[in-house]
Amino acid sequence: MKTKLMPFSRLFLFAFLFAGTSALLFAQDTGQYDPEANLKALGITLREASNPVANYVNAVRVGNLIFLAGKGPQKSDGTYITGKLGAELTVAEGYEAARLAGINQLAVLKAELGNLNKVKRLVKVLGMVNATPDFTDQPEVINGYSDLMVEVFGQRGKHARAAVGMGSLPRGIAVEVEMIVEVFEE
Repeated sequence: MKTKLMPFSRLFLFAFLFAGTSALLFAQDTGQYDPEANLKALGITLREASNPVANYVNAVRVGNLIFLAGKGPQKSDGTYITGKLGAELTVAEGYEAARLAGINQLAVLKAELGNLNKVKRLVKVLGMVNATPDFTDQPEVINGYSDLMVEVFGQRGKHARAAVGMGSLPRGIAVEVEMIVEVFEE
């Protein structure tokens, strides 16, 4: 025998479930937010942020927003992952390049803030992929960056994003990513 819920009962049930979910999300988001500890748990050590390669700065802060210049997949030896997706590089290699670009962005962000725990949330990411004209897996490549940000910042690492293909990128790098971040007011 099925019990038919009256409209008020359905509304009450929805409110109860929503309140429970909100409480759970609130509990997960309070007291446990520690991007610095997450980096350590991932085995990631941030090196010193690299200097800009031209006439610009790595980051500009406007109020509680930080606009980060594009960073590429620079390795610890100073070389870059280069090549075109769809020709010399696979999607998996592009994913790793995007993840490395993310690690480099985190180094810039930490240099700017002193501590990544000051990040309130990631707002917007623009991921550029050096690709052949017929390559269409830009989102899968830039997921290397986005997945890292969620691993480090949790739900606060979820962001709006564009992942686009480019005919070329500076010095032939595989990817370049820029980001906008909201920080806690001081």
